[in-house]
Amino acid sequence: MAKAKVNLNGKTILVTGSPGFIGANLVLRLLREMTLGTVISFDSMNDYYDPKLKEYRLGLIEDAAKESSVEHIFIKGNLADKNLIDELFEKYKPSVVVNLAAQAGVRYSIEYPDVYIESNIIGFFNVLEACRNNPVEHLVYASSSSVYGGNKKVPFSTDDKVDNPVSLYAATKKSNELLAHSYSKLYNIPSTGLRFFTVYGPAGRPDMFYFSATQKLAAGNTIQIFNYGNCKRDFTYVDDIVEGVYRVMQGAPEKKNGEDGLPIPPYAVYNIGGGQPENLLDYISTLQEELVNAKVLPADYDFEAHRELVGMQPGDVPVTYADSKALEEDYGFSPKIGIREGLRKFSVWFKEYYKN
Repeated sequence: MAKAKVNLNGKTILVTGSPGFIGANLVLRLLREMTLGTVISFDSMNDYYDPKLKEYRLGLIEDAAKESSVEHIFIKGNLADKNLIDELFEKYKPSVVVNLAAQAGVRYSIEYPDVYIESNIIGFFNVLEACRNNPVEHLVYASSSSVYGGNKKVPFSTDDKVDNPVSLYAATKKSNELLAHSYSKLYNIPSTGLRFFTVYGPAGRPDMFYFSATQKLAAGNTIQIFNYGNCKRDFTYVDDIVEGVYRVMQGAPEKKNGEDGLPIPPYAVYNIGGGQPENLLDYISTLQEELVNAKVLPADYDFEAHRELVGMQPGDVPVTYADSKALEEDYGFSPKIGIREGLRKFSVWFKEYYKN
């Protein structure tokens, strides 16, 4: 797909969901790479997981901003607050919007569905409306590998039908893609959706398996391994995700009209995944080895005594595996960081962060 080059330098860039996990790392990258402009972080700082972790990431951003020539502004608020979003766009007029704010988690959506509608549907609608009423060069937004549901064909391709979500979370992410397409068609808004595949790394989300498993093992508790370990995941290290997002931001789907004189939607969706599905048991073994190397766990830790094989959870899927060829063809990028390197960096960070 043809792309229109977007120069980020000197622009105002809005990143919602920063200081969330991916958002914080993206903002840190922008503060390093840009020499002029403004980066706006927007987040509700809710207590879905320990807010201290978001405060820690925000601290990293604020420290980096002191060393950067780029202005950084943090706005605390809720995406579902339409007046606030409209005021933000009217005041700062962002040229590039990266919408990473969302209520995440498959299992949480079963217990608290209303939170997902508020954040992922109403919140995203408010962003689209603001983009419609302001000159935005490129809207980039987070989708998820969860949209593939129970698809049996692997690797998952963006050409596959994704009409059968197995969780509300997945349904909201597919809805985001549909809403973005309609706004791209109606209002000629260049938009790119990114389907993330199991993102991990230092200062990640504590509800993700690698993080919660580490906390349980460090406390001497037992970890549950779902589907009796018969799962494969396309684990993607956060630096690879950020590199992909950063490149995508700089190439918006090109605007052009069809034979009827109306816009052809400047719309695209890509997978960002490791490209190498890892067996869950192998991933856990690698994690345990790196936790020992980082001295989070003792060398004689009895791993088998702290593992419990259990059945599949509702809303979960046995395999996620990304076909990311389109991302490589259009942006010259494919993830490169393997699980050994990624889990080593996480383990070292975990030891340092929780040393007290």
